[in-house]
Amino acid sequence: MMEPLRCVIVDDEPLAVKMLENFVARTPALSLAASFTDSVEALSRLSELRPHLLFLDIQMPDLDGLSLSRMVPSQTRIIFTTAFKQYAFESYEVSALDFLLKPIRYQKFLEAVGKAQQWFSLTEGQQMSGVTAAAGSVPDRQAFFVKVDGKMQKVSLPDIRYVEGMKDYVLLHLASEPQALVTHITMKSVEDQLPADRFMRVHRSFIVALDKIDSVTRDGDILIAGRLIPVTDTYRAAFDAYLQNHSLR
Repeated sequence: MMEPLRCVIVDDEPLAVKMLENFVARTPALSLAASFTDSVEALSRLSELRPHLLFLDIQMPDLDGLSLSRMVPSQTRIIFTTAFKQYAFESYEVSALDFLLKPIRYQKFLEAVGKAQQWFSLTEGQQMSGVTAAAGSVPDRQAFFVKVDGKMQKVSLPDIRYVEGMKDYVLLHLASEPQALVTHITMKSVEDQLPADRFMRVHRSFIVALDKIDSVTRDGDILIAGRLIPVTDTYRAAFDAYLQNHSLR
């Protein structure tokens, strides 16, 4: 049975913190590591606390939640809590697990916790007693499991051609399967499990297996199994450097 996920609450409103603390106390799947009303103080403690899950308000003084979310340990998953619906799209941009709109109902809170449990259970051999992987590191593995149509399916890393993101769903395009596997997780969660020497993010919505690239167009885009995959400016320098290091001259 999965051990409780260690969580941290960050919200500048004391009443919101108390409400979330109450929700956590009622939820056996969670254990509370700490609560903060000061986002700067929270940031200074996150590397020490190493939470699995961060309940994070967005609109806060000094350091807002979206900025803080980009500085948390790579293995910490984020659930945003906010009274402002307009931040929903930006929360997906930083690969949050979920977005809870205040006032938060306990049922919605439980659904978000369920997503977090699913994310952590997907990783083969994940140690739930603590997030021990260093920031940016990837465990040495050849496969992981994803939930597809209600069952856990094993995905071999050498079988992956490319990964495609569609909001909070991911399509895994495999050499062995005519149809992509569709699973309800984020691109960031998949990216965290793929070794950087074999896979590269080339677009907000695409991660490619480097050994599956068939060709690169004159415009610098990628062809894999007949699919044209764009390389955006954000990732262009890294991809060009890879091409230079792996080209005969």
